[in-house]
Amino acid sequence: MQRTGKGFLYFICSVSAMGGLLFGYDWVVIGGAKPFYELFFGIGDSPVLQGVAMSTALVGCLIGAMVAGSAADKWGRKPLLMLAAVLFTVSAIGTGLFNDFTLFNIARFIGGVGIGVASALSPMYIAEVSPTEIRGRMVSLNQMTIVLGILAAQVVNMLLARDTSVAESQAWNVAWGWRWMFWAETVPAALFLAMSFFIPESPVYLKMKSLTPDPSPKGEAPYRKVLVLGLVIAVFQQWCGTNVIFNYAQEIFVGAGFDVDGMFINIVITGIANVIFTIVALYTIEKWGRRTLILIGAGGLGLIYLTLGTCYFFEVKGVMMVVLVVAAISTYAMTLGPVTWTLLAEIFPHRVRGVAMATCTFALWVGCCTLTFSFPSMNAALGSSGTFWIYSAICCCAFIFLWNRCPETKGKSLEALEKELCR
Repeated sequence: MQRTGKGFLYFICSVSAMGGLLFGYDWVVIGGAKPFYELFFGIGDSPVLQGVAMSTALVGCLIGAMVAGSAADKWGRKPLLMLAAVLFTVSAIGTGLFNDFTLFNIARFIGGVGIGVASALSPMYIAEVSPTEIRGRMVSLNQMTIVLGILAAQVVNMLLARDTSVAESQAWNVAWGWRWMFWAETVPAALFLAMSFFIPESPVYLKMKSLTPDPSPKGEAPYRKVLVLGLVIAVFQQWCGTNVIFNYAQEIFVGAGFDVDGMFINIVITGIANVIFTIVALYTIEKWGRRTLILIGAGGLGLIYLTLGTCYFFEVKGVMMVVLVVAAISTYAMTLGPVTWTLLAEIFPHRVRGVAMATCTFALWVGCCTLTFSFPSMNAALGSSGTFWIYSAICCCAFIFLWNRCPETKGKSLEALEKELCR
């Protein structure tokens, strides 16, 4: 990378990170469209169909993540990133176009496959092309684009959702507003596809294809230990509970005493906090280290969710609830959000990185899918208080595990990490 210069490095990492931008947008846009497409499709009284609509893309994520690793090791990182761009474009057009609920879900599924591929390949590609001293910051760029995509979806949703107190505006929202929320993704998806033609193949992949395989592998035990660590980190990033705030913002903020218009404003506030503290993470991940940040995330979210659940139990309303939600988003944004992808891109040895990264990404999306699908039922059965208390307990358990098992990877080359973690 020194031969081509830092400018080119930042360019190719930024292009790869556009997969994260579309991942973030596609993942969150449905939360703002939810109140309107549910009325359009007539599923407002069916929790099961609501869960299906919210989870279809996540099922696609599972498929995309499952095939991404072996496909990337066979055909390379670049072709898979280009495929993800095509899938995002097709999904963005189709989701807003179809009037049939089944076709709507098929289009969402296609976008989900794109998310699964991009979420596995973008951070891995960036880690493989980045110098050791700035690798964490560059991989965190992927998380930065994810949160920018989330914020973009939140802003687009707010701007397109017209005054819900006016009957004519509500009718427009139900007929067209939710469609344009999805169609807006077409522009960055097409840009990602065009720019992906100009990035090179990963040097790690090229080296892996040109070298003779090691005739004496070290056995499965060292890899198994690292894989278990990666799986726990991946699933915990989802089951810490923060992502339900994005996907179920309506229920969370309405439960805290806000109307739909207030909900959209508060969603944008959380999106801004998400971006600000992800920027903080870009500077702290190389100074504080991955281990410190992930422990802060687990412990901090455990305390915040304990407090949030208690506030719901005592029916606290208004600004206090927004403050707690913003605190949770901010903590997640500077810790678990970027650190998870950085660690997953760093801890695996070259010969299994593609498959191992895909396996952990698959597990991450299993966690996301089960979290998203289970939240309405948990919220109905336990109330918001009980639900967030469960998330708090999960965070506390993860803190104990990570304290004992998570290494520090800051300032170590990928080759040095392989020797340290797989000995």
